[in-house]
Amino acid sequence: MFLAAASATSVLYALWIRPRLLTWGATQGEAARVYPGDELVPDADGMSTMATTLPAPPERVWPWLVQMGGDRGGWYSWDRLDHFGEPSADRVVPAWQSLREGARLLATRDGRAWFTVARLEPNRTLVLRSDLALPSGHSFDPSGPPPRARLEGIWGFHLRPTADGETRLVVRTRGRGRPRPLTRPFDLVLGEPAHVVMQTRQFHNLRTRLGPGK
Repeated sequence: MFLAAASATSVLYALWIRPRLLTWGATQGEAARVYPGDELVPDADGMSTMATTLPAPPERVWPWLVQMGGDRGGWYSWDRLDHFGEPSADRVVPAWQSLREGARLLATRDGRAWFTVARLEPNRTLVLRSDLALPSGHSFDPSGPPPRARLEGIWGFHLRPTADGETRLVVRTRGRGRPRPLTRPFDLVLGEPAHVVMQTRQFHNLRTRLGPGK
């Protein structure tokens, strides 16, 4: 009886719940679209497309995104988990508005893991790339020989104006891990659920920062 229930739950999650989590808030068209930066992980093992509508035009949303980083404005998510317990910025900081492709945004306090700005088009596209060696979790240079065990992925933010002056923010992730028998269980049990939790929190906090009176 227990095994039958567990099997049914697994099937329900795989066929109904998981696809909806990985496309949270996105339309079918948004989920099917190809975005800048997708080509950086051409043979992705996994992908998600999540979206929300923010109450401000892209030119007001962009300054919040461009100042993200562990050593900058934070990530606007659960700060105890991804920003060393320090609160993310609650205002636009002029000193953090300069960003260029190739820049590194720290992900850990010791500076051994980071995101690289891989694509940047102001007010439209910001794609961050992560290349982590396993089991250390330290970043490596993707232009050189890759480590045998690794996680590679992109985290892309794509802004489109709406007819009523708001912003449709679509967040696309693509990733791959090697060796796959080792990284696949990690993705399913921890990686994907954690991303959904953190991304929906970021959406909420961005809406709060961009709301009426802000």
